[in-house]
Amino acid sequence: MRTLYLECAMGAAGDMLTAALLELTENRQAFVDRMNALGLPGVTVAAEPAVKCGITGTHMRVTVNGEEEESADTGQEHGHHHEHEHHHDHEHHDDHEHHHEHEHHHHHASVADIGALIDGLDLSDRVRADAKAVYALIADAESRVHGRPVSEIHFHEVGTMDAVADVVGVCLLMEELAPEEVIVSPVHTGSGHVRCAHGILPVPAPATALILEGIPSYGGQVKGELCTPTGAALLKHFATRFGDRPVMTTAAVGYGMGKKDFEQANCVRAFLGESEGARQRVTKLECNLDDMTGEAIGFAMDRLFKAGALEVYTQPVGMKKSRPGVLLSVICIPEQADRLAAEMMKHTTTLGIRRQDLSRYVLRRDIETVETPYGEVRVKRSSGMGMERSKAEYDDLAALAEKHGVPLDTIRKAVP
Repeated sequence: MRTLYLECAMGAAGDMLTAALLELTENRQAFVDRMNALGLPGVTVAAEPAVKCGITGTHMRVTVNGEEEESADTGQEHGHHHEHEHHHDHEHHDDHEHHHEHEHHHHHASVADIGALIDGLDLSDRVRADAKAVYALIADAESRVHGRPVSEIHFHEVGTMDAVADVVGVCLLMEELAPEEVIVSPVHTGSGHVRCAHGILPVPAPATALILEGIPSYGGQVKGELCTPTGAALLKHFATRFGDRPVMTTAAVGYGMGKKDFEQANCVRAFLGESEGARQRVTKLECNLDDMTGEAIGFAMDRLFKAGALEVYTQPVGMKKSRPGVLLSVICIPEQADRLAAEMMKHTTTLGIRRQDLSRYVLRRDIETVETPYGEVRVKRSSGMGMERSKAEYDDLAALAEKHGVPLDTIRKAVP
């Protein structure tokens, strides 16, 4: 399985992610030329070599009308920073997006303006949809932070163009690299505080903290803002799952460098390669039943499968007062656990459901349709972790056996 692993030991910002992914491609200049030809107002993009702690990587330099945004963490002032009269005018780690209310002489773009801007760029439908989805995550977080509808959220002109370039750049590179699975490490957010125009805010910044809901993250000892709203939104949108780097045969490694220097190399590291098998996070939901008929339990199982459960199964158990009962188990992805728990409550007589978060190893699975003398048969093929196996779809075998009046095994043996 073509797998992309993103190591965010020093957080994530849009320009760092862009640079890390760019290093995985063969023609880096072609990407830079395409970005500069998109027509983002006033934007110029350059890929520059950078060294952090002796490691060589790439830094993406984005300027808007010749101006490059800077950041300012408290206690670590680097270069200049812009303290305009804005509400929550964050100075971020690297991609420096500014999300706040208007009332200043600079132009501000609404969420609708951003959508229209992206729609006007020469992008594929997929890249366009990905970019707008990332911005929707940011806008929703800002809306919750400020207690205002998304339609009232506005973005500062320079910060907007800088962030749009980062978002579009990552979306373009994801389309080019086309990973089947994107795994992200737990995200280091940094610690301490970040300076804004009207005060000092804790790290992670409020919008970043909201976007990271449901994502494993930690503060660590590094003082400064390591994960920005744009970086967090990009990770949340593209990640298949979060966790450790899987067993994989690596074809390329990319280093996306931030501007600041810390004791630890300030970079996002990207691994692209083939994984032999994937480890997925799953949730197991269970309840004991002693007052339902077999028919009713069967109906509940059908409804749970239709609601998206990965597995539903039963086991006989002994319950209190020596009653024979049934243990109903449901395996699902964690994001669907609450909804499936509600389905279990709806279709069974249980008064409580146990939840256990687990992980499982899975092989890569594909379905191929093959021709036999009796007709078409779907074949499930799986591979990974040193294994290869295939199995014909039973329903197809049974249908052809019935149609031709031959034993099931005759059809099975005819499958190539």
